[in-house]
Amino acid sequence: MASPVQRNPKILRLLFVKLKHIGDALLLTPTLVATRSQYPEAEIWVVVRQGTEGILAGCTAIDHLITVAPNENDQRGFGSLWRDLSTLLHIRRQRFDYAFDLSDGDRGRWMVGLSQGTQRCISATKRPINLWCDQWITQRTTTPWNRGHRVEKDHLMVSEFLPLAGEIPSLNYDEAQTKIPPSMQRVNDFVVIHPGSRWRKKRWPLDHWLILGKALLEHTNTLVISSGPAEDERKLADQLTSEIGPERVINSDGQWSWAELAGCLQLARAYVGLDTAATHLAAACQCPITAMYAYTIMEQWKPWRAKCQLFHPRQWLNSWEEVLETPPSEIMRAHQPEKVLAATREIMRAPVPDQAG
Repeated sequence: MASPVQRNPKILRLLFVKLKHIGDALLLTPTLVATRSQYPEAEIWVVVRQGTEGILAGCTAIDHLITVAPNENDQRGFGSLWRDLSTLLHIRRQRFDYAFDLSDGDRGRWMVGLSQGTQRCISATKRPINLWCDQWITQRTTTPWNRGHRVEKDHLMVSEFLPLAGEIPSLNYDEAQTKIPPSMQRVNDFVVIHPGSRWRKKRWPLDHWLILGKALLEHTNTLVISSGPAEDERKLADQLTSEIGPERVINSDGQWSWAELAGCLQLARAYVGLDTAATHLAAACQCPITAMYAYTIMEQWKPWRAKCQLFHPRQWLNSWEEVLETPPSEIMRAHQPEKVLAATREIMRAPVPDQAG
């Protein structure tokens, strides 16, 4: 049996577990930054799902980043389970002072409960605790967070057990960690659009993107089309590039890293997208945002502390019952490209001076 890791008892060791989607991982960064600010000597470990870690590359508050297999059953074979067990054993040897589950699911709770952290903290607000898991937890909160932003939820939960002072920070992607893709090296006046989403119900109609894309080129030199690596997203981006005209369009073709997209967003005049991780990254980069939503609860998921123009169904439907009764395709089509263009023009900034001319 391996002996515990030798550690300096004066250094606070902290574990944050968030086994959710890519955007959720980025939404954790204000809490990590606040923790680093309050406890500058602390050792901060973060556990996320494999495939989400790339968007955390710009968060300098993290000392150690660990990944576990995705939650989807078709992506978790025996090898993944064995790796997760090895990860858990590695975590147990660290002897954390505090371990926080911010996933609100049984898997994250088990990881925190079995971590052997001195304080093992979870939220019981959204769903009850498994009775077997409950015996391994030392701290629970039932503080309601459902009406606040998900950034506030993480910060509130952690600060209840480990005090965090001051205002909640912005999303974090440090500019020094960004990169500029080779195809963007000499581009200085551009708008980024991100038309794809892994959830089809969140997508905006193709004809709307075509109208918007062509209109945006009347106000900027170049249109940058960002897409995820999924084949259907790449096909959508390729079709837009072809129909708008490739002469003034740069297509990422799903090949850019999060650091490269962040580098573009740091310089872009504006960003137009959907309810995706890329929209949250635009907020982290303080790029002006226009975004269109279907069923999203805006109070919980809107871009955090960013200049933005948002289109959502509660602007014309009177209740959530009406929203849920309306097909998402109908909601998304109701976001008219002319209005999206006007909103984007209103927040569009000038080209970055040292990149121009």
